[in-house]
Amino acid sequence: MEYKVPSHVAIIMDGNGRWAKNRGLKRTNGHKKGAEALKKISEYVYDKHIKILSVFAFSTENWKRDKEEVDYLMDLFIKAFKENFEVIKKKNVKVIFSGVKEKLSDKVIKQMDKMMEDTKDNKNGIFNICLNYGGQDEIVEATKKISKEVVNGNIDIKDINKDMFNKYLFNDLPPIDLLIRTSGEYRISNFMLWQMAYAELYFTDTLWPDFDEKEFDKALDSYNKRDRRFGGVKEK
Repeated sequence: MEYKVPSHVAIIMDGNGRWAKNRGLKRTNGHKKGAEALKKISEYVYDKHIKILSVFAFSTENWKRDKEEVDYLMDLFIKAFKENFEVIKKKNVKVIFSGVKEKLSDKVIKQMDKMMEDTKDNKNGIFNICLNYGGQDEIVEATKKISKEVVNGNIDIKDINKDMFNKYLFNDLPPIDLLIRTSGEYRISNFMLWQMAYAELYFTDTLWPDFDEKEFDKALDSYNKRDRRFGGVKEK
């Protein structure tokens, strides 16, 4: 049987806080270890010939957390972006961000813009970092943009379809083939709702800081056992 490689993999990187708590450490230690895990996985993914990796770095709901933790995360993003950037550049991968810049610091935005500018011509894959992101917000914002175009006479309402709608999202990406969520939680937490319509879902009890190349391969093996029919019937 041919081994199927998903084109677009998305990861909800969950469990940093619990990883730290289990070891009697501060939550920030878990986030630091989680950033190290992301660096390893982001390099490994493209070695497996996967074209797009989307990761849930920070949700619009995460602002509710303690200010000290949020401030630490923002500083960690800058450091992690710089470290991951060297890995991504070697892989000839393009970096993009999904989310809104509102509330993000100037330092974070500056680093985001630099990564996007310096990799905009890379052709070997896409690394989509979802930062200050919410799936429902993304759909609402796309709807607003299309509505404005209709009001201004630039779009005829009868021409609106799924392909057009996709172009008004934060980024025009193909559907997700495989979603991975770590830490034993069984929910998708408002992550890339539009793109996940027919995604295969893989849940693991492994906490994100412990998620390594072997764990990623388990997810790929599970994906290969799935029968993807997209609403159709399997041919005998």
